[in-house]
Amino acid sequence: MKARFDFFKASPDAMKHLFGCKKVYDASGLEPRLMRLVELRASQINGCAFCMHMHAGDARKNGVPDEVLDTVAGWREAPWFSERERAALAWTERLTRLAEPVDDSRDYERLATHFTEKERTDLTYLIAMINVWNRFSVGFRREPE
Repeated sequence: MKARFDFFKASPDAMKHLFGCKKVYDASGLEPRLMRLVELRASQINGCAFCMHMHAGDARKNGVPDEVLDTVAGWREAPWFSERERAALAWTERLTRLAEPVDDSRDYERLATHFTEKERTDLTYLIAMINVWNRFSVGFRREPE
């Protein structure tokens, strides 16, 4: 697929604000590995090849091993995800698949066990923002670099 147009050039002010949001969650105190896993998982669900490629590369730069990256979609079965990461990935899937009606009580209880209120808020902000980026990249067919 060919990119439809360069949305960065089309609306630089909007993109500047989105990059500002990235600075907020990067400074949140959440672990870089956890943030990259969340970004990668949401991007997988949304089918955003550009973001999958970018966040997998960022994760590697942060020292995340290939076997972890290779199994993010299968995090429930793979042994190398911490309970905190599992809680974050479950929450990521829940918030990325909002149209699927489910009782998220167990996911939220698990999240609350491993994250403070501030961390839950910051994680939810991160999940919301990666979903925004995915919509731009998928909608306008941004290709991996």
